[in-house]
Amino acid sequence: MSKDNEKVLTEEEIHTNSTLAMPVVPDSELKTYLVGYTGEKFDKEQVTVNMIAETLATDFPEFTLAFAEENFLRGYQLGLEDAEQFYKEKAEAAARATD
Repeated sequence: MSKDNEKVLTEEEIHTNSTLAMPVVPDSELKTYLVGYTGEKFDKEQVTVNMIAETLATDFPEFTLAFAEENFLRGYQLGLEDAEQFYKEKAEAAARATD
C-alpha cells in the first residue's frame, strides 16, 4: 500500500470495539434471559453486547472483575512469553551470525 492510500486512524477509532455494538441474538436460555433483563433495564428492544456488559458490571461486579482480571493476566502472560521468545530468537540469530 502506498503512503498516499494509507488510512490514518484516530485515537477513538483505534479504541473502538465493533463487537460491543453488535446486537445480541437470544439463541440460548441464558442469552434470552440476559437480553430480556437488559432490554427492560435500558428500556430498549434491541440489546447490544455493550449493554449486557454494562448490566453485568453494575449488577454482578464480582463476576465482571474476576473475568477482567483473568483476561488481563492471560494477556500479560502471553506478552511475557512473546518477549522471551523474541529474546531467544535474537540470541540465536546473533550466535549464528558470529559462527
